[in-house]
Amino acid sequence: MTVIKGENFTAKLVSTVALKPGQVFASTAAMTPSPVGKRYSTVQVSETAHVELNSDLLYMNHSCDPNVVVDVEHGVVTAAKHIQPGDPVTFFYPSTEWVMDQPFNCWCGAPNCLKHVKGAKFLDADTLSQFALSKHITRMP
Repeated sequence: MTVIKGENFTAKLVSTVALKPGQVFASTAAMTPSPVGKRYSTVQVSETAHVELNSDLLYMNHSCDPNVVVDVEHGVVTAAKHIQPGDPVTFFYPSTEWVMDQPFNCWCGAPNCLKHVKGAKFLDADTLSQFALSKHITRMP
């Protein structure tokens, strides 16, 4: 994996390898508990806990048509679809986040784009059912 930094403080994580669906892209072993809780640089791993990404995984961007899944239960990031070298690595932020620390307007361009990403709490069951969700998200009220 490599990070590509663009203009206006933009950056993205790009795969340097080809992967098939289900293959492990990266380990999340470097993640450490967040001392301050939810932040833009964390991933929610339970109903109450967040961890800092502490690696190039910080540069995974959101997509409403993601190509990886962040599996917080098993500590890995896996391919959700075929990935080729040079493909940006993206995941569906509400798959781990109940309420985003910094909601944002989405411009991923996917046919099913949410347009505004605030977290899983703000999405209906039909929308959420289209994505691989972390267990803690499925347990949230």
